[in-house]
Amino acid sequence: MTPLAQLNTGDSLTARCAVTVNRVPAGTATELPADAQVEVTQALGESLTVKWQGNLYRVAPSGMAALDVQAPKTTSLASTADLGDDEILDQVDTQLRTCYDPEIPVDIVELGLIYEKRLSRLLDGRHHLRVVMTLTAPGCGMGPVIVEDIKQKLSSLPVDVVDVELTFDPPWDRSRMSEAALLATGMF
Repeated sequence: MTPLAQLNTGDSLTARCAVTVNRVPAGTATELPADAQVEVTQALGESLTVKWQGNLYRVAPSGMAALDVQAPKTTSLASTADLGDDEILDQVDTQLRTCYDPEIPVDIVELGLIYEKRLSRLLDGRHHLRVVMTLTAPGCGMGPVIVEDIKQKLSSLPVDVVDVELTFDPPWDRSRMSEAALLATGMF
């Protein structure tokens, strides 16, 4: 198996068996058949986007083995008792920077999709993490897929409750992108 981090844009992969994927940008679940020949368009963070029959598809880590790709290993993180709130928020940033829009080779933080991160303590002492985010386009069907990716990654942190809210107020525009994102996308 090839580790995800060693894949390059343009690499060819063949499905050993049928694999469930999400069509980009619609977000609809579909199935790549066994023996489908796909081309890598993006392999960043824990995200794999491939092209098949002229369409883009996002392959979740759980489906990568069907393409002979080794998904990145998740690491266990420190417990809540070991970290202060600022350190937990640093880990939140680190995790968010591993999330990518399947069509854009820039993480969601650099794209300016994260509007708010708030860590608070509930009355019973548990940590509650709230993230408010947007998408580059309100009609993007990949929104629920990206939100689930974020929830999964943030749930590995030393927090007890994770809420990810998707909003379009205010609407996203390129002014929210970092200089690095503008350079990476050729928009600078």
